[in-house]
Amino acid sequence: MVHKDLSITFMGVKFPNPFCLSSSPVGNCYDMCAKAYESGWGGVVFKTIGPKHYVIDEVSPRFDALTKEAEPFVGFKNMEQIAEHSLEENLADLARLKKNYPNQVLIASIMGSNEEDWEVLARLVTEAGADMIELNFSCPQMTSHAMGSDVGSSPELCHKYCAAVRRATKLPFMAKMTPNITDMCDPAIASLEGGADGISAINTIKSIINIDLDKKVGLPIINGKSSISGYSGKAVKPVALRFIQQMRNHPKLKDAEISGIGGIETWEDAAEFILLGCKNLQVTTGIMQYGYRIVEDMCNGLAHYMEQEGVDHLEDLVGLANKNLIPAEELDRDYKVFPEINSDKCVGCGRCYISCYDGAHQAIEWDEETRRPSCNHDKCVGCLLCGLVCPVGAIKPGERILKPGRKPKNLARLVLQDNVDKI
Repeated sequence: MVHKDLSITFMGVKFPNPFCLSSSPVGNCYDMCAKAYESGWGGVVFKTIGPKHYVIDEVSPRFDALTKEAEPFVGFKNMEQIAEHSLEENLADLARLKKNYPNQVLIASIMGSNEEDWEVLARLVTEAGADMIELNFSCPQMTSHAMGSDVGSSPELCHKYCAAVRRATKLPFMAKMTPNITDMCDPAIASLEGGADGISAINTIKSIINIDLDKKVGLPIINGKSSISGYSGKAVKPVALRFIQQMRNHPKLKDAEISGIGGIETWEDAAEFILLGCKNLQVTTGIMQYGYRIVEDMCNGLAHYMEQEGVDHLEDLVGLANKNLIPAEELDRDYKVFPEINSDKCVGCGRCYISCYDGAHQAIEWDEETRRPSCNHDKCVGCLLCGLVCPVGAIKPGERILKPGRKPKNLARLVLQDNVDKI
């Protein structure tokens, strides 16, 4: 085990490592959160607590998964709402967690339907001992339009409810954003202007991920019917990273403290969120697949990555990739890269030929006798689809040439090499 400083300060609170349970089924009660603390998680976002007057009545079953070939699920559908326990039970669990784990970070997630609800809930979780609060503006499966993602799509409501919470508590709090919106920046800015100290993103994406072809109904099936609800898991990571980068690009959000959520299952996933500017990370679906123990692998992997990068403190990695993500119109379009085919590695499956011929530019040619591909440079546009579909990694970026009539520039060789390593 490589020993590195994985501690990080987020919204003024120091975490032993950046990994937290997200507000979800994985942190639904005292016993679950206690086990997570003892497994090494840096913090817990207790499952969202609602007002006393809002009654939770769940459906059964309420989960479904999107799979691909032999892979475990890549996407996960969740129809579950906020905490089903009574307000009194949830507050008692918060107080008990803080009493028994006083040095662990405890985050209370709350959701109200009006200003009074938000003020009352903020005051109650503060009194229960929470270290910080997350405002759930984004749950896509609530049965009330006064709560959840409909709130997160309204900058006015985000501002109003953040101001209400700020009146009720001095604790640091973050607003949890919905991805079910074109631009997350406006509600995020409104939340900060209303008094929030940070942003968490993203919550789940509204979805229908599977249809039963025999019964002609979406999954999961609840007494012959189904519904649109939240989508999470590895498949939503690209969407989460996109929204986070857009916020980091906005002049009013470039210094905002962000808790990253969405498809984090490995240390590599975690590092990507950190490199895009997140100081805190939340996990649900990865835990549902593999259990709390994945935090050991993620911490160990991050420590080794820090060793590789010559970094002693995790804080030093935050935001290093933001500058390398630029508007599409600013990308260098003066050159193209031809594929380089390693005949010794090639197994003659023909995947590259089929994908190029049917899905790209017919530049990969196929020798029937030797069962080996070659590249026709006159047709090749340098898309490198062939390398992405090769099952054995026999195709890498090779010769790089300027397009006709273009003047040579100081090409980013290191960035290109990074692309080579990942293909």
